[in-house]
Amino acid sequence: MLIGEVARRSGVSARMLRHYESLGLVRPSGRTGSGYREYSGADVRRIFHIESLRAMGLSLREIGRALDDPGFAPADLVDDLIRRTRERIAAETELLIRLDRVHATDPAGWEDVLQVLALLRALGSTSAGTRQRAALASADEVPVEALVQAALDERDPYVAGALRWALSRSGGGAALLTEGLGSPVATVRERAVRALAEMPGREAATLLREALVSPDAVVRGRAALTLGARREAAAIPVLVDMIVAGSNDTDAADALSVLAGDDAAADRIAALLVGRIGDGTTGQPARGRLTQALAGIPGATASRALADLVGDADRAVALTAAYLLRLRGDG
Repeated sequence: MLIGEVARRSGVSARMLRHYESLGLVRPSGRTGSGYREYSGADVRRIFHIESLRAMGLSLREIGRALDDPGFAPADLVDDLIRRTRERIAAETELLIRLDRVHATDPAGWEDVLQVLALLRALGSTSAGTRQRAALASADEVPVEALVQAALDERDPYVAGALRWALSRSGGGAALLTEGLGSPVATVRERAVRALAEMPGREAATLLREALVSPDAVVRGRAALTLGARREAAAIPVLVDMIVAGSNDTDAADALSVLAGDDAAADRIAALLVGRIGDGTTGQPARGRLTQALAGIPGATASRALADLVGDADRAVALTAAYLLRLRGDG
């Protein structure tokens, strides 16, 4: 077959066939008496083979190796193709996300599009300073989805603080942070709850209450400290658990003292602390921390508990209780 007929049957242009020949990928089996290229059936099959490999994403150089190198390992090539395909999909997915975020800003003109794209690029910069400047400037200019993702990914504490500030100004994003709370990565869960803790509004507060039963102690603790500072009684049991565990126990005790703002609340908190002190499973260090926490709880229940603890078998607990009673004027 001459080159024109091969081009017609294979769908590969004559110009491309000549290019393949110049690279040594295809070598016509013969020439006519007039000097025209003449392709055999084997040549045509090789052309189809080349096109199939091109469709898989191989370069012409890789195709030449695949066809002519006896030591060529197809499995290695497939592994490389998988890696490159995943990289391409990831890049295209990132582009789609970025375009969706630009579209969400409802840009009025190209200047708006370019401004949003510039801020999105800055949020993904390798420079912490660039990311921080973008965070401080982006609350009204970048979709909240981008701010949430950046906040969940950010490792630099200063940039993370700027992103949380931007999110608190944005007036949204609380619901989007729930995905972060359920992340399998502990640091992402912590970033999510820290961001929620700094966000105003009922939606963020509701999510923080739900976080009080999180299986992650760090998430529970951050939620409890935030809600305790807001005088939400739902945080009390978690704050007591934090004192027992010795996890931010000083902050937890301070939050309990804030929550003990009336007699009923003070008596409830004191009763919980005393109950844990008397629990036979509570170890000595935890009993000492619980006793110290009674110092910030006003009312008769706490005073009676301290008076009882003066005679405790644990000398450290007894001395702490006696000291606290004197400070309260009850000893």
